[in-house]
Amino acid sequence: MKRNLLLGIALAAAAAFSAGAQSKVYMTREISPEALVKIYKALGRPADGHRVAVKISTGEAGNPNYLKPTLISALVDTVRGTIVECNTAYGGKRNTFEAHWQTVHEHGFDSIAPVDLMDEEGQMKIPVRDRRHIKYDIVGNHLPRYDYMVNLAHFKGHGMGGYGGVLKNASIGVASADGKAYIHSAGVVDTPEHLWQNLPEQDYFLESMAAAAQAVHDYFGDNIVYINVMNNMSVDCDCASHPADVLLKDYGILASTDPVALDKACVDIIFNMKPSDGNDNAPLIERINSRHGTHTIDHAAAIGLGSLEYEIIDIDK
Repeated sequence: MKRNLLLGIALAAAAAFSAGAQSKVYMTREISPEALVKIYKALGRPADGHRVAVKISTGEAGNPNYLKPTLISALVDTVRGTIVECNTAYGGKRNTFEAHWQTVHEHGFDSIAPVDLMDEEGQMKIPVRDRRHIKYDIVGNHLPRYDYMVNLAHFKGHGMGGYGGVLKNASIGVASADGKAYIHSAGVVDTPEHLWQNLPEQDYFLESMAAAAQAVHDYFGDNIVYINVMNNMSVDCDCASHPADVLLKDYGILASTDPVALDKACVDIIFNMKPSDGNDNAPLIERINSRHGTHTIDHAAAIGLGSLEYEIIDIDK
């Protein structure tokens, strides 16, 4: 009871802080290698001299929507980064290291930069602040190889989380396969074999994602930046081998040092978009609402990860 009371006070204080702070979210309507480098530089948090992890989704085999090597290579070169990933917690072509390396190769990522499957040699725990569901975050034990992270996410829908952006890319994305099961089950199981029989209430899963994203943010401190690319926005994630057709036009690239503000800005763009021929936002809105997807953002703000208030800075002007 006492712990819950103290946690409630802490979360209320964090929410009050977040509500009063306005974060900068940079935006360009151009989606190109040059635009990615430009928006990264606009953040004013250079990776010079650091060991840089570029966290992407390598994309499930059969999915055409993941961020392509041709798009991201200039940014990866600019930061002299290593592309990092971890295995999945579901069947497919990325749940074993052999299959994952094959997918990495087929999708061309190993042709542009070093690639590191961070849980290939084991895993480790990092602390979380919000311990209502998960007591720690389980990540690949290669994480200490890096002291700077570019969280480079493809913004789109997601079958379980409602949407996928930088918060999911930091939480589920950085977690090892066991860590993914731990987050998805809201701390009940820590192996994929028992995950699907132990799915929790939806909000518990979403809150666990927020807590894990905060753990990764805390791990890197000021040495992390967040980028969402709003293209190929299916209602399904890059983890789906046969995603639904893309019904939205490409929008642009948004970036921030605040992951909460960034994901909220992207969701707000989708919700406030005026539908037109070839640009139907209704399915993605339904996907987000049906999974209560915005709760991840709200809870991340409540625990102090970032702000729900933001200012859009158009770098095209």
